[in-house]
Amino acid sequence: MSGKPSRTVMAPASVPALARHVKMRHDKVRNRWVILAPERVFTPDAVAIAVLQLCDGKRSVEAIAVALEQTYNAPKERIIGDILPMLQDLADRGVVTA
Repeated sequence: MSGKPSRTVMAPASVPALARHVKMRHDKVRNRWVILAPERVFTPDAVAIAVLQLCDGKRSVEAIAVALEQTYNAPKERIIGDILPMLQDLADRGVVTA
């Protein structure tokens, strides 16, 4: 066994949440959202913000897509296809867990 942590793989049934050490804050001075992680700062775009605000550890990726269907006037399947790679990238960076 290598001792290397296992990779979180995001799927429609995954229930994402921000990792314990990660905070999402609104920077009032610059009027933008930032994700604060140890020794890193991310500046998410508007879509990422909408998704991350719904990553509460209770909703699945599919439920998040359903919640965003009306906002983005797109079918759930397309939204899942768009947000899964983003969530996977954030999971790989340790920002979200599932």
